[in-house]
Amino acid sequence: QVQVVESGGGLVQAGASLSLSCSVSGSTDPITVIGWYRQAPGKKREVVATISGRGSTYVPDSLEGRFTISRDSAKNLVSLQMNSLKPEDTAVYYCRAEFIGGMGARWDYWGQGTQVTVSS
Repeated sequence: QVQVVESGGGLVQAGASLSLSCSVSGSTDPITVIGWYRQAPGKKREVVATISGRGSTYVPDSLEGRFTISRDSAKNLVSLQMNSLKPEDTAVYYCRAEFIGGMGARWDYWGQGTQVTVSS
């Protein structure tokens, strides 16, 4: 059974740092990409950072310099380091793992999310 489990959320003050972790387990299919997404109340879910199996990373320009994603492939563990947090970073943060299965079919699995609240 596939599991994608996030941890590390919480309440912090503006300017603080926070690290989120995502653990992926239970699938025999290779993982292609693991990514972090967030959704604030009343807003669409948006990508925060992604990292491929080869270690290529993507962080949107709006978050570049504050958010960093890294991966321990041996443990299928991905971390999101968030620095200089702002109240607008408040959201539920989700981890998504994308897999490649038989015949090259791709499928994904989402975690339940972890709340990050940044107070001003």
